[in-house]
This record gives sequence, C-alpha cells and structure tokens, in this order.
Amino acid sequence: MKRSTSLPFVLLSLLAIVGLFVSATSAKAPAGGPIDSGDVAWMMTSSALVLLMTPGLAFFYGGMVGFKNVVSTMLQSFVCLGVISILWVCVGFSLAFGDSIGGFVGNPLTYPFFNGVGDATHPKLSATVPLFVFAMFQLKFAIITPALITGSFAERVRFSSYLLFIILFSVFIYSPLAHWTWHPEGFLNKWGVKDFAGGTVVHMSAGWAALAGAIFLNRRESHINGHTHSPANLPFVVLGTGLLWFGWFGFNAGSALSANGVATMAFATTNTAAAAAMLGWIFFDWMRGNRPSALGACIGAVVGLVAITPAAGFVTIRQSLVIGLAASVISNLAVHWKTKSTLDDTLDVFPCHGVGGMVGMIATGIFAKEVGLVYGTSTTFLYHLLALVIVSVFAFFGSMLLYKVTDMIIPLRVTPEQEKIGLDLSQHGETALDVGPIEPPAVAEPARKPELASTAA
Repeated sequence: MKRSTSLPFVLLSLLAIVGLFVSATSAKAPAGGPIDSGDVAWMMTSSALVLLMTPGLAFFYGGMVGFKNVVSTMLQSFVCLGVISILWVCVGFSLAFGDSIGGFVGNPLTYPFFNGVGDATHPKLSATVPLFVFAMFQLKFAIITPALITGSFAERVRFSSYLLFIILFSVFIYSPLAHWTWHPEGFLNKWGVKDFAGGTVVHMSAGWAALAGAIFLNRRESHINGHTHSPANLPFVVLGTGLLWFGWFGFNAGSALSANGVATMAFATTNTAAAAAMLGWIFFDWMRGNRPSALGACIGAVVGLVAITPAAGFVTIRQSLVIGLAASVISNLAVHWKTKSTLDDTLDVFPCHGVGGMVGMIATGIFAKEVGLVYGTSTTFLYHLLALVIVSVFAFFGSMLLYKVTDMIIPLRVTPEQEKIGLDLSQHGETALDVGPIEPPAVAEPARKPELASTAA
C-alpha cells in the first residue's frame, strides 16, 4: 500500500520562494586580489573530482552490503548531492565561512541563499579565485561527510529519518567544525591546528558520528544471530574505490586552493599513501595467515587516502609512505577488534574513517613541515592532541543528541519486518535487478533469493 506525504515537497517549495526575498547583511563580499585563470580552472576541476567521490562512495558501500539493501545504501550516499547542496546554499556556507561569531560558527546572515557570494575573489577565503568557486568546492566536502556515516547503520535505518538527520548533522556538527578549522577566525585555526583537506572536519566527524549511530540504532538481527555477512557485489567495491582514489586528487590537491607547488606535493603524497596502505593491508592480512583479498585491498587504499588527507600538503612523499602504512595496520587491527565485540558498525566506518582520520591528524602534528614534532617543536603536536579530544567529544556526543532528536520526530530504525525483507523493497519498492518500482510484500522475503547475490557479484 502506497503512503504519501506532502510535507517534504511543501517545505522545499517554501524554501525556494523564501530565497527570492532574502537579502544579505552586506550586499557584496569584500573583494580580494585579481583572479588567476589557472587557479580557477584547477579549482573547478577539483570541485568536479570531489563531487565524483560521492557516487564512488555509493558504489563502494553498495557493493559491501547484502543484496537486498544495495539500492537503499547507494541512495543514502547519492541523495546527499541533493539535500546538502540545497542546505549549503541556504545556510550551510554561511555557518561554515560567514563572519565569525567568537571563532565557533559563522553568522548565518552573512551569505543566506548565496546572497553576497559573487564572482570576485575574497581576501581571506579565496585570494585568486571567485568566492563562488571556493563555495562550490567546499560544498563537495559537506556533501560527502554525511554520506560517509551511512555505512555504520546500513541495512536498518529509515530513509525519511535519515534525511532529517543529515540536515541536522550538517548544520550543527559539520558546519561548526569547518568554521573552527578552516575559517581564518576559527579557534582551532588560530591555535595552529593543521587540517589540509579534512581529516578532522570530514573523516573524524563522520567516524565519530558513525560510532554514535551504530550504538544508537543497535544491532541488526542478522548480527545478533551471528550470520555471516557477504558483500553483494565486489566489482562495485572495486569500482567505487577507483572513483574515490581518482576523486581524492581533487579532494587533497584542490585544497591548496591554487595550482601551485603545494598542490603538486599533495597530489603525490595522496597517491603514495594510498598505495602504501593498500599493500600494507593485504600484506598484513597475509602475514597473519589470511588470504590477500580484493575487499582488503580496497579498504586499505581508502584508509590510506583518509589518513593522508589532513597532512597531504604539509608532509613529504617519504613521510606519506609511513603514514599510509601505519594507518593500514592500525585500522586493520581496529577492524579486527570490532569484529570481536558486539558493536554493529556494518561497514567499519569508525575503524577506517574515524581511526584513520585520527592517525592522520596525529601524523600531521608529527611530520608537518617546519612545525611538526620531528622538526624540534612540540606546540603544533600538543594542540593537535587537544583538538583531537575536543573534536571527538563534540562529534560523538553531538551526533548522539541529534540521533535522539531525530528519533523523537521520526523513528530512526525500521521495523523488524522491514529489516527482514530489506530496505530496497521496504523503503523504496525497488531491487538491484528489477526495472521500475514494485509493491513490496508485507513481510515475505524478496522474490529473488539471497543466494542470487553471489551470482550477481
């Protein structure tokens, strides 16, 4: 039986109408220096590369879940392209990069609905490219961050409540963290905390939110019963990894905000760390008596990309080799520990993104050029340890509160019957092999047996 609700469409329509009448506190952002066409070309290319990472993440996660949850898992990543894009234009960019309020958050009235964001440079945010380009580049980071969280509670979250949660997360967790770290007046930025491309803002925040989500939504029935989890489609995982690796060059090298030597160094360190972590993961598995697997190679590569993110433009290629290898071993051990516990983080988001982000943050404090521990100064390293604690507490407990608020408005967890038939049918009326929407059965298993998952792979 079809269920309809007009509220989401009405709210979106009202938002579009309100945008026609909103004016910024200042008609125009302060202008910076002249535009550099080479920097503009590189930053627009980087923005496109980072956008591609979200569909890549959809394939990466979608291939790892069970067959009856492939579509729902992929959509949870893909829908962030729509939800967060609108939210960023309305208020997100202002909260992250608007006029600072005490170093904690941006003034939401600075750039409402992108009013005041123009084609001129900005003296503090985008010295050589239009503020429009900078805002759209930063949008792609805001999109992928809530998408990363979804792997922790895959196969059991209600789609409508998930949409509400990612809106709340972006407003109350991601945007303030971005302001703390990347805005010139942000308090972590003033402390000298270095996060080149989002190890703290993106991966640590997503990792801790993922852990909170796995705890709040409790275990899947299949996890409680000890059923073996088999990925639905390993080629999807490999394809997703390739898209992520490719897009990550924009993610990291683009964060130089210019086509310069720092960008080229970030490009090189990104690739080196990913390669070291991929090999480190499968060789470490091999050393422990396990066979080297395609899944392990893919996870290892992503862990390396995560770990090098905060350090990419601050370290040498030789140091990136160490960072990638260390992150792969530490995250591998964290995944092993998680499998021995009762924590049901479906796709190991916290051991890979959360732990990987923390390894990268600490490594940045150790190796960052001229200010790292290895260069004889401890100030940056100690501030990184302090920031790690602050960000972890804020992201975990803040996300836990948002889960509770969301659950009070719309229950987060699907019913046992919906979980049993899978979210593809129960939430969307679709399956990975069917064309067009179909009516889900009330309680019965999907028409195709789960054994077909391995065949499809």
